[in-house]
Amino acid sequence: MSEETLHEPNSDPCCSSACSGPPAPAKSASRPGQGQFYRIATMDCSAEEAEIRRALDAVPGIKSLGFQLGTRSLRIDADASSFAPALEAIRKAGFDPQPLEPADLAARAGPGAQPGGPEDEHGPGTGLTRMGCALLFAIAAEAVSFLAPDVSIWNAAGMALAAIAIWLAGLDVYKKGVTALLRGKLNINALMSVAVTGAFLIGEWPEAAMVMALYALAELIEARAVDRARNSIKGLLEMAPETALVRAAGASWSEMAVSQVPLGATIRVKPGERMPLDGVITRGESAVNQAPITGESIPVDKAPGAPVFAGTINETGELEVRVTAASANTTLARIIHAVEQAQGTRAPTQRFVDRFAAIYTPAVFALAIATAALLPILADSTWLDAMYKALVLLVIACPCALVISTPVTVVSGLSAAARRGILVKGGTFLEQARLLKAVALDKTGTITEGKPRLVEFRVWNSHDESRAKRLASALASRSDHPVSMAIAQGLAAQGPDVQDFKALPGRGVQGVVEGEETLLGNHRLMHERGLCGVELESELARHEAQGRTITLLASPAGVVALFAVADTIKETSRAAVADLRRLGVEPIMLTGDNPATARSIAAQAGISQAQGDLLPEAKMQAIDDLRARYGAVGMTGDGINDAPALAQADIGFAMGAAGTDTAMEAADVVIMNDDLRRVAETVHLSRRTHGVLWQNIAIALGIKSVFLVWAVAGSASMWMAVFADMGASLIVVANGLRLLRPAAPPSKEG
Repeated sequence: MSEETLHEPNSDPCCSSACSGPPAPAKSASRPGQGQFYRIATMDCSAEEAEIRRALDAVPGIKSLGFQLGTRSLRIDADASSFAPALEAIRKAGFDPQPLEPADLAARAGPGAQPGGPEDEHGPGTGLTRMGCALLFAIAAEAVSFLAPDVSIWNAAGMALAAIAIWLAGLDVYKKGVTALLRGKLNINALMSVAVTGAFLIGEWPEAAMVMALYALAELIEARAVDRARNSIKGLLEMAPETALVRAAGASWSEMAVSQVPLGATIRVKPGERMPLDGVITRGESAVNQAPITGESIPVDKAPGAPVFAGTINETGELEVRVTAASANTTLARIIHAVEQAQGTRAPTQRFVDRFAAIYTPAVFALAIATAALLPILADSTWLDAMYKALVLLVIACPCALVISTPVTVVSGLSAAARRGILVKGGTFLEQARLLKAVALDKTGTITEGKPRLVEFRVWNSHDESRAKRLASALASRSDHPVSMAIAQGLAAQGPDVQDFKALPGRGVQGVVEGEETLLGNHRLMHERGLCGVELESELARHEAQGRTITLLASPAGVVALFAVADTIKETSRAAVADLRRLGVEPIMLTGDNPATARSIAAQAGISQAQGDLLPEAKMQAIDDLRARYGAVGMTGDGINDAPALAQADIGFAMGAAGTDTAMEAADVVIMNDDLRRVAETVHLSRRTHGVLWQNIAIALGIKSVFLVWAVAGSASMWMAVFADMGASLIVVANGLRLLRPAAPPSKEG
């Protein structure tokens, strides 16, 4: 199977109605050519996912599995002959797969769709109402036990009330528990079913009812909390409008569903509205709030020719936009799909917890059996007391808190990153970014703006400055060379007409301006024309040592002015480098530019190590060298030439706004707004996530250890066992959700 299936099997830990909660909808959970979809209504959480995976392990011909717990859907990519045995294997595992068309799946997952759990037909409030009724019946059973006379009729009435409470709260638990026991599996449903049934049979029916009601209510509360983590990215789904105003034939405008808008169509977006689709502005100017996509807090001014993204907000002026991406392929849709895929992967700590639970649950179950069998023989205890202690152990043994602690934390971390415009392609990369000791940084487009700008202008030999600007602007505005365009834009002066304009390839341009032949060219051109003196050569060497490109304006009489053009560093680059250093991560520049330019830009950014003249293969070798020197190494870049190094690094960071598709595919993390400070933020978030993961494991195991000792000593009741299990679950969920809150600035302590 593909990498999608390479999850460690768990031991059917936490899995009950609590894991189901209202699912996180997806804009579209389907992709062309990716197999067939099935609806599995009782697939609530990772435990059932693991059961289905194990059931399908023995089926040949399966290429990959795609689980979406939020929509309770499974995509199977397999040979045509493998679907029938695969479905049969799923049914034998106790599940009922129903075929789904991709359109049906999208409809279920779309805005306003109802959750897909077993109770959905009755509305989202049914679960809470049912749990409330179960709790009332359980309280009534307790009241009968405490207050009514100990006679048969009242005992029968109390048992009936307890049975109703157990039926209301635990029907789904019993269904899944019996299925698990018949298959020899020990999950939370099996443990609770055995414990509650045993308590009822030994005469502890009021406590059995209260335990099941409290358990179900706590599971419902936990489900809502877990749902917050699952749906933390849900707000993205509501950002893009469902309709767009499209220009039809005859210049008329009509409203159309975004899914029907063709590529190349022109849409109109009024002030205050969200962009329905990706596109390029063809008419109008406005400030656009891009925070939903890039995490930028300040609106960006947009004019004709500028790109816009679905889900961003048009704030000031009316815009007409040419559509460049279908609704299923917008930047927003790709973000959602990337986060969905990342949420479906397991981080290393989560795999460790799954392996631990595979040993822990059977071990405690064996301890419970030993307690029931040996306590009356080895200690002064009755069989009923021994059985009660064993049942308490079973409830405490439920590994729900332990297992749920990792996915809710990872999902919260991934969602927190996405809100900041950082797309992490899986829990593995989120957790392992904390290990980085060095980060290699490309120069152009990563540390620098990626486009040349006029950084210095100087007249030579006391020429008239305003005239020099006019002459240079006239010639530069006629050329499409990037350096000439930078000069024209930097001067912003209205130049006179140019006669006899001619391009001099590799050297510059010339023409007659204001009646005089004028040159605008590089050092080589001036040298060939014999216009370079000692003083000018010295000045040129000074600029070239700083990595600047020099262009000279000259007349037949000599050089008139000097223009220095350079790719300037981004405003955030120095802060980004400082943030990395505060985290104890060493920044190193790797670039294909010449060493002099590399050293100059590195010095401006505060980087002490820089390597230049590196081809893609050399960058890969440099990554290996840095790994041998420092340990785990990250790579940050945006171009096709960076893709091999991005793939070679332990963690690859691609610049998403200016980056190429190749670079973004090769990277493990995509920074949507090209802000280099997001690299340090990712490392900082990774360290926070790792810390919370191990806090949760310690909390879950610590609480259970204390209550297990109490239970063996005879001091714990079934009520305490429920609070130990579900209380720990709620604590670890709440702790994991802390990652959704904004973090403090990166520091060396992380």
